[in-house]
Amino acid sequence: MPQSKNCLPFLKWAGGKRWFVARGLDLLPTRYERYIEPFLGSGAVFFSLNPRKAVLADLNADLIDTYLAIQKDWKRVAKILGKYQRAHSKEFYYLVRSSQPRSLHGRAARLIYLNRTCWNGLYRVNVRGEFNVPIGTKRNVVLGSDDFSRTSRMLRGASLIASDFEPVICRARRGDLIFADPPYVTAHSQNGFLKYNEKLFGWNDQVRLMECLLKAKRNGAQIVATNADTPSVRKLYEGSFAISAVTRSSVIAASSSYRGASSELVITSW
Repeated sequence: MPQSKNCLPFLKWAGGKRWFVARGLDLLPTRYERYIEPFLGSGAVFFSLNPRKAVLADLNADLIDTYLAIQKDWKRVAKILGKYQRAHSKEFYYLVRSSQPRSLHGRAARLIYLNRTCWNGLYRVNVRGEFNVPIGTKRNVVLGSDDFSRTSRMLRGASLIASDFEPVICRARRGDLIFADPPYVTAHSQNGFLKYNEKLFGWNDQVRLMECLLKAKRNGAQIVATNADTPSVRKLYEGSFAISAVTRSSVIAASSSYRGASSELVITSW
């Protein structure tokens, strides 16, 4: 079951679900024992629901390490961010970008700093796994909306796992609620979100995800998933899940000509 008092995500993430929090939370059930999110990203839905028990996973180990650091000792992360705020400059940004902190809290502060000062808050790495997004225009490292103390308390009831989605979803059972927000890709792989992933999430992964969600549904778990509104995705889920379309605005593209209204699917097990 959800608890009272939610909080805002502290990261900006490609494909983030703040729009879903604003427009789609009424699609989620209010009664469940455990919340499972296999594509965590910024965690907008988790932080809005504030469930008592959760399994939060993502293939991005740096991201999961950041949440672990906040969960274990948010004050150490906040202290480093304060230093980064005072030192922020173009030269300092590229110095931090090229660094490889050894401590968990140092790595967390680095990811948050880069996320807040890079171009458009984009997380992108090259084939060697090195973060390569240029500096952006925003200069605030410490934000007025930060509440790492509350964020840490919310994460205490969560198991954080760096993992592919399949073993995480396979843990689902009756009483669980799964919210799955995968990287969007069609059967023809014509999708801009692909370039934000070190290991591409292809159509075979989409099929594997649907099969995992169907198995979890048969095991009694409640399912809510989002995906691209395309004929191939609709065909993949129709007959086994209920499908509805939601229109939202898209803002991550560099050129305004690629921004505007887009339709996404909300897929449920009831």
